[in-house]
Amino acid sequence: QGQLAESGGGVVQPGGSLRLSCTASGFTKLYLDIAWFRQAPGKEREGVSCINMKDGTTYYTDSMRGRATISKHDTQNTVYLHMNSPKPEDTAVYYCAAGMSCRGLNRSGSYYQAEWGYWGQGAQVTVSS
Repeated sequence: QGQLAESGGGVVQPGGSLRLSCTASGFTKLYLDIAWFRQAPGKEREGVSCINMKDGTTYYTDSMRGRATISKHDTQNTVYLHMNSPKPEDTAVYYCAAGMSCRGLNRSGSYYQAEWGYWGQGAQVTVSS
């Protein structure tokens, strides 16, 4: 079946720039929406952003709106998450997942697990000086 792989994680300074990539492979049709999630140490996993792979419509959770930008490159089957000024509290393992609809991600950051059937292994992002 299809697989997702994150890349671009690592250590970044506060106020720096961060771009994560999520590449999909093994899907006969890329009609699944892709979302970014993250899980900080000791906290529950939360949603970050989502993009409609058909028309490019984007969605952001309340806490991430204005702080991150999600985009896609159709030819490479890749979705990106860019953060202009990451903060130490943004330190977390970032995951990308594929699901039927971005409606499976709430504005609060909570999400419907049943809507997201494909997950990447995660990429560690550490925001520190």
